[in-house]
Amino acid sequence: MQAKSSITLANQGITTNAVQFWNLGTAPLVEAAIRNGEGILSKDGPLVVKTGKHTGRSAKDKFIVRDAETESTVWWGETNRGMTPEHFAALKADFFKALGEKDTLYVADLFGGSQPEHRVNVRVINERAWHNLFIRTLLVRPTADELAGFAPEYTIIDLPTFKADPARHGCRSETVVAVNFTEKLILIGGTAYAGEMKKSVFGILNYLLPAKGVMPMHCSANIGPNGDTAVFFGLSGTGKTTLSADASRTLIGDDEHGWSDTAVFNFEGGCYAKMINLSAEAEPEIFATTKRFGTVLENVVIDEETREIDLDDNSLAENSRGSYPIDFIPNTSEKNLGPVPKNIIFLTADAYGVLPPIARLTPEQAMYHFLSGYTARVAGTEIGVTEPTATFSTCFGAPFMPRHPSVYGNLLKERINKGGVTCWLVNTGWAGGKATMPGIKRMPIKVTRALLNAALDGSLNQAEFRTDPNFGFDVPVAVAGVDSTILDPRAMWADANAYDETAAVLVKQFVDNFAQFEDHVDEGVRSAALVAAA
Repeated sequence: MQAKSSITLANQGITTNAVQFWNLGTAPLVEAAIRNGEGILSKDGPLVVKTGKHTGRSAKDKFIVRDAETESTVWWGETNRGMTPEHFAALKADFFKALGEKDTLYVADLFGGSQPEHRVNVRVINERAWHNLFIRTLLVRPTADELAGFAPEYTIIDLPTFKADPARHGCRSETVVAVNFTEKLILIGGTAYAGEMKKSVFGILNYLLPAKGVMPMHCSANIGPNGDTAVFFGLSGTGKTTLSADASRTLIGDDEHGWSDTAVFNFEGGCYAKMINLSAEAEPEIFATTKRFGTVLENVVIDEETREIDLDDNSLAENSRGSYPIDFIPNTSEKNLGPVPKNIIFLTADAYGVLPPIARLTPEQAMYHFLSGYTARVAGTEIGVTEPTATFSTCFGAPFMPRHPSVYGNLLKERINKGGVTCWLVNTGWAGGKATMPGIKRMPIKVTRALLNAALDGSLNQAEFRTDPNFGFDVPVAVAGVDSTILDPRAMWADANAYDETAAVLVKQFVDNFAQFEDHVDEGVRSAALVAAA
């Protein structure tokens, strides 16, 4: 029997003759997806699906309704674009009409957030079974007893076949992600990329939690054997998921968390990992999930005869993904949460080859780098990129932050100072030159892990440090088991002058980017800010 809330779709103003499937488990949803022709099974068990033309988020198609609730609370601009209440009303009417015409709907009642006092009840309505499986995998799953009295606070309606009308709906294209914080309704249409649902819930919590004094974070988190929590901030491709899935530490989560007075808690009950070039050697825990029933693989190439998958083939997408329940990773937190953190790690993949593999930050420097949210793209990941390109994503998650960055930055600084947290900047990018130079390789993961382990067990604090002349942070001079040369990025370059020139370019980019925040931070943070060479 399907566990179903007493609050029906009809109670929410949705009239439909569709057959409704409520809170189905993994196996029934996989069966439904295959029956509907939505995907196929690989030989080892995962469901393999394609998302069509959208293989990532449609950032320019996301809108927030601009009304009395949001006018003064949302940071309006390129990231948070406004939609009028009138346009949303038209969009909602058309979405509800579309729901009424569906033959089948899948409904999941879920929690966003694992700490009961800070979670939000989310109902997700899907036309595709695999989308319902995805969001059920990614969010926190209520018990059967909790479902009976489940009252949705927010509702997400996800219809990939819906085509928006820019003139009628006030959007940009046939694709739309429209968020209404007053009506607590999110409408996603014209895209089959499932990550839009996940990030919508993240956006909800990023909006709600700061008002309660809780810090929402785009990060992974784990716990050491001594009960010490570490938080890893980082944009896509920096190693956030990889480095937190460490067999010697207990995983809290890989992507989205809250930091309350008493805990670091996962927003989710699953993981969403990049699959491209995944290997058993480098990432054994995540690789093992590609061999299990219950994993969903998006845009992973599969031989339809043998059902063998090829994780190295990027012909469908560079951003191929796998979603799986968090307990597919060995040694995960039973309650999906842990103590407040002792260490914070900011991850960056520096394609300029300028940053050291690890540096220690003051609280003021930590806020500076948090607001900067630096990483760099290289050729191969985006069409037309032949030189490294700096990316500054505020708070390491700008697309998902509805409020002004200073709200999150000040919250973080407050919590760092309150908890006496040690902060580190870790470069998982390239060493010895720019990524685009011949023969320049990515930082060996063994080096990164060795430095991280020394930071997390406290031994790195005992090392001798030098002050980096470009960035002002502390860099260790020697660490046991690590070649000292790699700790000094300038020494890694064959041409030291070329390093200095490249470093000056990167510092200037930091300076230019931070200008937007200078009026929103205190003097301590301004004094920690970088200064470009005259």
